[in-house]
Amino acid sequence: MLIPYQQLSEAALQGLLEDFVSRDGTDNGDETPYQTKIQRARAALESKQAVIVFDTATQQCQLCLRHMVPQEWLAQLHRLDGASST
Repeated sequence: MLIPYQQLSEAALQGLLEDFVSRDGTDNGDETPYQTKIQRARAALESKQAVIVFDTATQQCQLCLRHMVPQEWLAQLHRLDGASST
C-alpha cells in the first residue's frame, strides 16, 4: 500500500527519511553529508520520483523509487492525492 507523504506528520516523515538514509548499504562509499541525503530523499518524494510503501504484514514503511512499484498502486496513490487536494 502506498502512503502519500503529505499524510504523515512532519516528525514521522523526518523519522522515515532519517531511517532511510542511515540504513546499512545506502552509502556505497558516498560521502555526501547526512542532511543533504535527507534533503534529496525529501525532494524525491515531493517530485514524485519516490513513494512511501507501507507493508501491512510487517507494519513498516520504506521509500521506493516510483518505477519499482506496481502501476495499480500508483493509480491508487493518484486517487488519494486528488482526494486530499480537494
